[in-house]
Amino acid sequence: MKFKTYFITFFLLLLTTNISHAKFNINARTVILQDFLSGEILYEKNPDQKIFPASMTKIMTSIVAFDLLKSGEITLDEKFMVSENAWRLSSAGYSSMFIMVGDEVTVEDLLLGIIVASGNDACVALAEGIAGTEDEFALLMTEKAQEIGMENTNFSNSSGINDDNNYSTVRDILIMSNYLIKAHPKYYEYFKIKEFTWNRTGGDPIKQGNRNPLLYKNMGVDGIKTGYLGSEKYSLASSILRKERRLIAVASGFETKNSRSKQSQKLLTWGITNFDTIKITNVDEYLYELDVWQGNKKKVKVNTKNLIYKTIPKAKKKYMKVKIVYDGPIQAPIKKGEKLAEIKVLYKNEIISTHDLFSTENIKQQNAISRLITSINYLIWGDV
Repeated sequence: MKFKTYFITFFLLLLTTNISHAKFNINARTVILQDFLSGEILYEKNPDQKIFPASMTKIMTSIVAFDLLKSGEITLDEKFMVSENAWRLSSAGYSSMFIMVGDEVTVEDLLLGIIVASGNDACVALAEGIAGTEDEFALLMTEKAQEIGMENTNFSNSSGINDDNNYSTVRDILIMSNYLIKAHPKYYEYFKIKEFTWNRTGGDPIKQGNRNPLLYKNMGVDGIKTGYLGSEKYSLASSILRKERRLIAVASGFETKNSRSKQSQKLLTWGITNFDTIKITNVDEYLYELDVWQGNKKKVKVNTKNLIYKTIPKAKKKYMKVKIVYDGPIQAPIKKGEKLAEIKVLYKNEIISTHDLFSTENIKQQNAISRLITSINYLIWGDV
């Protein structure tokens, strides 16, 4: 039997991945925009420049708590005592939930106070309740940052108040935002809540609105967090969801609050309007069937182990080719999960990406008599 290299070509209505944005600009010091499914960066501007993340720090404060909730180490209805350290932030002019010394506040209320009201006091109360001190909690935050690949980040406090040792980059904030949405989709729902009422002790309830201005734009934004420091100016991590397609943007160094809102809206709208995300493979189905030699089946089903998406600009629609390459027919026996082929995504005959294809089933070898008959048929008829 002579084995050949097969090239099976598909034509998909895709778009070039050579993304160009020479005429597009966002008026912020540092910016990044990513398609959530494909992971492709659609726009960036100084994405690795050091920033002071301000209240975007609270994303990691929430993540540490979410991880503990997921593992069962804490519960939403568990109560933490408010210390003077926590209360002091509410009396010092910072954004606050307005908790009082001695209050016993549930984890869920503290999280809402952090995410919706951006309460620095709630951050400290949660940090102390989990780790004993805010300093110890900050170590947990930095440890988590390193674990998920935030290479240029250090956290020194739970709220993001001004500290030279509390720093990051918009690329790292993007990594953190991705982790939040992927690891904790249930708790991410908190980030789209538009208002939170704290039924405080010894006073009237306090209702506060979410500080993310894009939540009120009716454009599909469902998170995530604003920030402001005098030294950093205005910042925003935001995410938009349209028809199962999600974009995440992070930007810092807007000169004004109004500019932060308008420029962030411009960035997300540009990404949604000018790009499409195409699913190339689906792990729930097989992608193709390859020829088998001397097996109990003539074909073997193959697929990738992970979903593959490509994000491409609408304005440059071209036919892109997807090729399956393998040496075949493939000799049986074949084990499920065995690598059998490759799928190559090409644009203008240039390979953009390559992915392995694996058998989705076991194929047994024919018995000796059947193998002999198959070989004879091939010699006579050229039929495998």
